[in-house]
Amino acid sequence: MSKRYVNLDGSTNAKSFSQMRQWQKERRSKKKDFSFSVPRVEPDLAFLASNRKQSAVTFIGHSTFLVQLGGLNIVTDPVWATTMGLGKRLTPPGVPIEQMPPIDVVVLSHAHYDHLHLGSLRRLPGDFTMLVPEGLGGWMKRKGFPRVEEFSWWTEKRIGEVTFGFVPAKHWTRRTPWDMNTSHWGGWVMQHEQDCLYFAGDSGYDELFLEIGKRYKQISVALLPIGAYEPEWFMRDSHMSPEEAVQTFLDIKAKTFVPMHYDAFHLADDTPKEALDRLLAEWQRRELPAERLWTMELGRTHIWQG
Repeated sequence: MSKRYVNLDGSTNAKSFSQMRQWQKERRSKKKDFSFSVPRVEPDLAFLASNRKQSAVTFIGHSTFLVQLGGLNIVTDPVWATTMGLGKRLTPPGVPIEQMPPIDVVVLSHAHYDHLHLGSLRRLPGDFTMLVPEGLGGWMKRKGFPRVEEFSWWTEKRIGEVTFGFVPAKHWTRRTPWDMNTSHWGGWVMQHEQDCLYFAGDSGYDELFLEIGKRYKQISVALLPIGAYEPEWFMRDSHMSPEEAVQTFLDIKAKTFVPMHYDAFHLADDTPKEALDRLLAEWQRRELPAERLWTMELGRTHIWQG
């Protein structure tokens, strides 16, 4: 019998049939405007192809970023899918997959379809190593990916000049009706000298972020989810609201906040514009410096140091 994983507080985030039915009833009564598209810029493909020295992050879309750190090309949760279930992607990826530079490392946060897309992984250029949560390694190898390494929470591994640490999140996972929570979930901290990037994956808000902030004291850039939070009574154990994302940013004491997980797929009842508007309103309410929030256009690259 497969091991079933849980959150730090012992929860599984399992929902009852009646809860699912109530959400679907509420959803039918809502009329939402999805006409807003997240802005995009032409990616600097020449820079992405040649950069092996500067610390940089490029927004592809949803939870997919190209992270260039310590001479490595790293991709988080690679998803170039044009549909998710029955829904079409809201915005095209910021960099076409065929124009990506060769990838050295892929980090996966968990096995949900909007974070683990086999078609994208098979098309991604490069002879990459895949870093995955505990319980997912064997499945990935059976799918044809031989270079896979499993991580449990708080474990680290150095690849080249970059140290990768797998850290907790409050979430769950499932790909079929029978495999709920048979692999784990979490975020990734990537460190090279004074440059440190945190990719949170998917998570509800939890005090675990205070612990991440204590263990990793120099996070330069935090990629934090702000979407798929509505209705909050149903989603809060799995996805944080924009206001909770700001609190997460403060808990981990990062220098810069990059929002993600709001632009590409209609996963819940909130819209990309609602997520961004609430994020900006909370940022201003807390009187945080504008330069510490990067609401990146699709295709945009930000370079940072320390």
